[in-house]
Amino acid sequence: MTARNSVLAIGTVTFGLIATAIIANAETKDGATPAANPLKERLVEQFRALDKNRDDRLTKAELGDGLFEQLNTDGDEFVTLPEAQAVIQKRGWEAILKASRNTTTKGLESGKKEPVKEASLRQGPRRLVPGDHSIGRMVPNLSLTDINDRKFSLSEYTDRQAIVIAFTNTTCPISKKYAPSLAAIERQYADRNVSFIYVNPTSSDKPAAIQAAIANQGFTGPYVRDIDGVVASALGATHTTDVFVLDAKRTIVYRGAVDDQYGFEYSLDAPRNEYLKLAINATLDRRPLLIAATQAPGCPLEAAEASPKSSEITYHNRVSRIIQSRCLECHREGGAGPFELQSYEDVAGQGAAIKQAVERNVMPPWFATRPEKGEVSHWSNDRSLAEQEKTDLLAWLNQGKPAGDEKDAPLPRQFPEGWRIGQPDHLVQLPKPMPVKATGVMGYQNVIVDAGITEDKWIRAMEIRPTAPQVVHHVLVFLLPPENLAKADADRAAGDDESGGFFAAYAPGGDAMICAEGFGTKIPAGSRLKFQLHYTPNGTATEDHTRLGIIFTEKEPTHLLHVAGIANPRLSIPPGDENFPVTATQTVQADTTVLAFFPHMHLRGKSFKYEAIYPDGRRETLLDVPRYDFNWQLSYRLAEPLELPKGTTLELTGCYDNSKNNPANPDSTKTVKWGPQTYDEMMLGYIEYYTAEGADRPLSSIPNLDGLFKGLDRDKNGKLSEDELPAAWKERLLKLDTDGDKAVSLEEIQRGARRRR
Repeated sequence: MTARNSVLAIGTVTFGLIATAIIANAETKDGATPAANPLKERLVEQFRALDKNRDDRLTKAELGDGLFEQLNTDGDEFVTLPEAQAVIQKRGWEAILKASRNTTTKGLESGKKEPVKEASLRQGPRRLVPGDHSIGRMVPNLSLTDINDRKFSLSEYTDRQAIVIAFTNTTCPISKKYAPSLAAIERQYADRNVSFIYVNPTSSDKPAAIQAAIANQGFTGPYVRDIDGVVASALGATHTTDVFVLDAKRTIVYRGAVDDQYGFEYSLDAPRNEYLKLAINATLDRRPLLIAATQAPGCPLEAAEASPKSSEITYHNRVSRIIQSRCLECHREGGAGPFELQSYEDVAGQGAAIKQAVERNVMPPWFATRPEKGEVSHWSNDRSLAEQEKTDLLAWLNQGKPAGDEKDAPLPRQFPEGWRIGQPDHLVQLPKPMPVKATGVMGYQNVIVDAGITEDKWIRAMEIRPTAPQVVHHVLVFLLPPENLAKADADRAAGDDESGGFFAAYAPGGDAMICAEGFGTKIPAGSRLKFQLHYTPNGTATEDHTRLGIIFTEKEPTHLLHVAGIANPRLSIPPGDENFPVTATQTVQADTTVLAFFPHMHLRGKSFKYEAIYPDGRRETLLDVPRYDFNWQLSYRLAEPLELPKGTTLELTGCYDNSKNNPANPDSTKTVKWGPQTYDEMMLGYIEYYTAEGADRPLSSIPNLDGLFKGLDRDKNGKLSEDELPAAWKERLLKLDTDGDKAVSLEEIQRGARRRR
């Protein structure tokens, strides 16, 4: 049983026990109903606990299939409290529970079991956790001897921009297949200051076979026998096909497979992913790699992973490299961090703060569930420290923070001057600088700006750049496309719900949006942009003049990117509740490919989860953020796109802490509703996705219309009158009243939504 199904089962059993007690105590001896029944009140409380979306009814998803069928006497799509009470009193809880267990359920013990999946015989390169597999380590200055008895050391290669150390042999079938590929890549980069060193770790390989392989393939770099495993151990090599790319300071930039052309039980005519070439190019250009470590299918070695003794770790040979890759993005001159970590003195001076942040897992900022040990992260932008990085950093901090030899320092990390996306084709800037006070807090600042777009354009890249990043908590930009409304009405149509029109975002250390080849998004002519800016005063008054840079593409993209916001604007968080769940659901109307998630709550936000319920009933957690932190508005970008078939239901659950134990809580004595400021709350999960060419948007930026409409329609007359509409939406929804009855039907709202799209 899944964790969620366990909770559901416990909830429904409690529901039944209380109901049984109510029935047993429902009448007095003379048949009269008691004036007060505390057990009945408890049943109401339990009903409310199961009613996650607070619409006074339980759906099949909230109650479980089996119980839903037993309690749903009128055949509609939900069970009301009076309906449940009547059925329980008539039939008895035990009979209902027994009958429900004979029904295929998703919420009780008889839920579907996943079929056992057996590992495929075919296996190609698999991504590894870079920090746990040598990436960022400094290789010792190995003294080597090639098969011609020429002695040399790695320090002789300091004038080279990249060094490739390729493991190979003459007996492993996959190694033999990759020999021509290695020779071809060596020739390709011969005139670009890249050197190759070949290492044979197999003691049983015959000298004659080695000489023949060198001659046949045309290897020109030195060929080293590593019979005692010294080189393999120093690098952490595990297979005969491992290749390593080092920079001029002997820092490992890449380790893993040459490419994915060959693997266990398969071969391709040509590779799909050329990992080694990408790594060499990145090293030459001094930029980070998206995939820095893979498993290399080949014959296994006895050598253990490289792991220096803690006493050998110094700032210059190890810690500086961790800081470079994990901290300098923000903690540098002009960065968003509160202090710099650009030198030994900087890092040593902040040692206590670094130790506390690392031990508490708050730095680097990353709040999704960590993968199991040895498993690679699902996220391409995962900032978290690998276990080995964390171990090495804490060991250094606990052992006196030795500086080491400056000669072991890494190459300085280069940061782009100005725009990461390159010079923008178009700029949209706040009309005037925004003053930021020195102390206290500031509410959200909302500024609507004409985008200056005179014809429809396709966007390839976007980047938000504050001029005072030290005080900018986050920036969200929403697209207000032209509509058949007056400008003032269109501006109001942006609303305060934030669920529609999401366009771009900025958070400290966040990435710019750069679309892959064939992908893009659209901005219509005449559009306006709503900038929502959140500032955090830092003790010094200043001003910020945030800009949005855009790069266009002339060619219409093959895949048009969309962002939908799935929300529950009817949330109502009771005072004092420290773990209050709120859910929002939406069903996918066409086959959809998901690229990223962006959860959004405010100061009471505690955790956030995205789940998929597939058409076959299978439930899968897509993103789990068990420790949500409003201070970091992070996106979570999938390393591999996620395919969602038509009919999949997305269920989002946010939990809130509205108790006095939450130190960020503005007021634990108040019921909290939806609202735009941080002292209000939101339950909103963005999803970036695309569909097959020609498919309509399968995810609406308007919350699940059918379920939301039914929840708002208190008198169940099929229309929403003025007193049933949320205040934030009332004015614009009543504009959809085409028949003039001062109320809106579901059909009128759907027509308006289609027109807006």
